[in-house]
Order: sequence, then C-alpha cells, then structure tokens
Amino acid sequence: MIPEFDSFNLPILSLIVLTPALVALVLCLVDRNNRALIRQLALMGSFLTLLFSLLMVANFDSNLGTMQLEEQHSWIESLGISYHLGVEGISILLVLLTCFTMPFVFLSTWAAIGDRVKEFHIALLLLQTGMVGAFVSLDLILFYLYYEAMLIPMYLIIGIWGGKERIYAALKFFIFTMVGSLLMFLGILYLYNHAGTFDLPVLMERLRTTHPLGSDQQLWLFLAFTLSFAIKVPLFPLHTWLPDAHVQAPTAGSVVLAGVLLKMGTYGLLRFAIPLFPEAAFDLQSMMAWLAIIGIVFGACMALVQNDIKKLIAYSSVSHLGFVVLACFIPNLEALTGAILQMVNHGLSTGMLFLMIGIIYERRHTRELADYGGICKVVPIFTIFFLLAVLSSIGLPGLNGFVGEFLLLYGDFSSVPLWGCLATTGVLLGALYMLNMVKKFLFGPLVHEENHHIEDLNTRELIYLIPFVVMMVWLGLYPAPFIKMVQPTLTLYVEMLQN
Repeated sequence: MIPEFDSFNLPILSLIVLTPALVALVLCLVDRNNRALIRQLALMGSFLTLLFSLLMVANFDSNLGTMQLEEQHSWIESLGISYHLGVEGISILLVLLTCFTMPFVFLSTWAAIGDRVKEFHIALLLLQTGMVGAFVSLDLILFYLYYEAMLIPMYLIIGIWGGKERIYAALKFFIFTMVGSLLMFLGILYLYNHAGTFDLPVLMERLRTTHPLGSDQQLWLFLAFTLSFAIKVPLFPLHTWLPDAHVQAPTAGSVVLAGVLLKMGTYGLLRFAIPLFPEAAFDLQSMMAWLAIIGIVFGACMALVQNDIKKLIAYSSVSHLGFVVLACFIPNLEALTGAILQMVNHGLSTGMLFLMIGIIYERRHTRELADYGGICKVVPIFTIFFLLAVLSSIGLPGLNGFVGEFLLLYGDFSSVPLWGCLATTGVLLGALYMLNMVKKFLFGPLVHEENHHIEDLNTRELIYLIPFVVMMVWLGLYPAPFIKMVQPTLTLYVEMLQN
C-alpha cells in the first residue's frame, strides 16, 4: 500500500480511464504535420496511464475479494444511471494488461504508420479509454457505452490503415459486433424494467432476493448477453470475422485486438452473463462447453493449414480462447484462476507474436510462410525473441503459458474428465502448428535472395519487446502475486454460483 495516496483519495480508476481520452483531446490541438510531437505525446499519455495502473495495484488489497477503489457519482439521476467504477480480482489483471500493452503498441507504430498519424494516435487512445472503461464499469449503461465506444476506433483503424481488403474486414467486424451488442442492450433495458436499477451490485442483489427472474426470463437474457460476448471472444461458429480483421488490420490493431479486445468477451461472460443468470448458465453449461471444445480443435486444425502467418496466429486465438470459455463454465477455483491467467498470458504471447510479425513485414512486405525459410541465419536476435513468444504460446514450463494452462486443464479434469481430455488435444495441436510455423519461417535453407539482407532487431524494437519477455518469465516462474490478486474474488464467485 501507498498511504500517502490513500490520504488524498485519488480517483485512480477515473485517471486510468480518462487520461488517454484527455491526451487524445490535446492531440486534436496539435498540428498534424508535427508527427514527432504527436507520437511523443501519445506515448507519454500511455506511460502515464501505466503509472496510474501501478498506483491502482499499490492501493489494491489482495486479501479482499470485494470491489475496491470504487467511485460512484450520480449521472442521469432520473433514469438511475450513475458513474460507478470499481475493480476486483476478475478485472484488475485485465486493466493491468491493457495499460501495460498500450505504450509498446504506440512505440511499435513509429516507423509503420506514416499516413494520418494524428488521427491514428487519437483512435488508439480512444480505444484504450473504451477498453479500460469497460473493464471497470459497474453500471450497465456505462459499461455498454464503453463497450460500444471500442467499436468505432477499431473499425477506423482496420478500415483506414489496414490492407487491401480492409473495408470488407472492417464492415464484417462492425456488423458482427453491433448485432450482438444490440441484443445485449435490449437485455439491459429488460433488466432495468424488471429490477429498477442499472447498478450491477444492486441489480445482482435484487435478482437474488426481491426480484428473481423466472427460468424462461433467465434463458433468453442469458442468450442475449452471451451472444454479444461470444462474438467478441470469438466463440465457434461466430469466429469468421476474426481472421479477416487480423489479416487486414495494421500491426498495432492486431496487437490490441488479440492482446486485449478479445478478452472483453470472456470478461463479459464472467462479469455479467454467468453471475446475473446462473440457472440458465448451468442449464446451458454442456452446450457452451462443447462449443468451446469444438472451437479449440477447429481453431487448431485451421491454424495447421494456413500459409499467411497473421491468419495462422488469428486461428490460434480462436483455439486458445476456447480454453478460457470452457473454464468460465466450470465453477471451480482452479479452472477460473486458470481462465483469468490465460487471458493475460494470451495477451502477452499473442500480442508479442503480432508485434514481431509486424517487424518482419516492415522489412519484407509479405506474410506468406513460403516467402521465408532459413532467416534464423540472418536475424539471430529476432529468432530468439520469436522462439520465446512461440514457446510461451504453446505453454512451455517456465514461461507464462504453462501456469494458466495447467490450472485450467486441472480444473477441467476435476470437473468433467472428458472435457479435460478433449481440451488437451488442443494443447498438442497447438504445439504442432506453432512448431511447424517456426520450422517453415525461421529454419531450413535460405532460398529467397530478398531474405539475405533482412535487418535484425533495432534498439527501438528491443525496447518494446523486452518487457513482454520479462512478464512472460515472471508469470512463468513466480505467478504467486498474480494468483493472490484473483483468488479471493474467485472464491466468493464460486460460492455465489454454488448457492
């Protein structure tokens, strides 16, 4: 704890949420031709947000499982809408992941983005505000506004700075997510009409005591919320927008999409869909589990046959997040702890992979595996970092992916052994497609003349890659501080679901 900050009662969560938006506002006043100043201000704003997130952790009591650092102010009093923020074990690591990732995303764009630099940085900053705001919102309308606010900057990032098929990919992303969000919005309005509040803690209490929902009501509301979040994950068979979005998005867009934005779906399941409608979640547990398992195997099989490196990693995300969705519907402490850790682990490993694909794309302007091979001889430092990211992704012991994967699979096995066995096939397939990619991408004969002159990692690239490696090793060797932050909340969460 940092007592001096306690005494000032800093609105830490508001600072984390609003700082990027305020920096974006400042950027509106900067001359668009002053690209250096724009990049520096955006980078400073993201680092300042990271500092505020560290203050959040310093003021967070890991022994408590309840909401902390709450801020609540009346907003639209006539409708009962409030500005209500709070953080606990489920959300704190995701806020940290977002604030950790963004400075390095900005740093990675310095050479890659040369067109409409001002607008690009404003879009990224507003996207960060939307993501963090959604993670800490405890009012359903406030959450919905932040949830939808993420859609617009990401749509612009893909549609303006993306590849040749960027318009198609951006529209597909927008339509998929918008349809799901509208259904959730109707569900939110129904809940308000039923229980008379948008405030999440109050709503959950009323649904348990004075205003319980019937079985049919729970079923339809659960489906409305879950569809929105399943599209965001994305869960099979709602995944088709993701490979297109990843392939067409610029590197920064892919990193944010894979690293943070997809976690909005699994977070929404844990925060809203399951605890608000536990009976429906229990009744549909098997269906959701089987969809998750199909997604694990299908994503892995599709990754095996891809030639585009970005599309391969996109399908790997479908597979990896299938594990998390499966764990969300298994109400035991191990599975849920593994789910939270795996959200963070996937953000780190896949985020780093997309950063490194962006680095090599800037040099060769191709993502086809057939255009590479043998480049380990030319870029040895790049090879080492890429291998670390790959080994993290496949869950090598000693790196971050192993801890979350172990807890998750242990929880699956202890609950339903068959689900655990089937999910394990995804681990084996994951190792197969990742190592196969490494073999084709890095090793073998150096055939193509263009590959003889690829530059290795420069200082700027090392600066934003090394922190990812540090976090991977830290989480792999000493995950205790992170587990300690999440388990008190998850213990209360499991007790609530079982009662």
